[in-house]
Amino acid sequence: MSRVCEITGKKTAFGGSHKHRRGSSGGGGTWRFKAPNTKRTWKPNLRKVKLEVNGQTKRVKISMKAYKRLRKMAEVEHNHSH
Repeated sequence: MSRVCEITGKKTAFGGSHKHRRGSSGGGGTWRFKAPNTKRTWKPNLRKVKLEVNGQTKRVKISMKAYKRLRKMAEVEHNHSH
């Protein structure tokens, strides 16, 4: 599975980018001049990281958001041990 976060399940999202112009004069106009809807994709910001899972080091693809959360959790655990 490519382009999927293995923790959050984030993957490529599909949608349409609609231009602001609605009609020939901008405020309605005729349907002949309807603003085009461009197809586009949003890809997750992935990063390959080595994680320790059940005592084994495993290489996983995770999103930056998940990575930041993991780092924050590790920081909290580290601070409590002092």
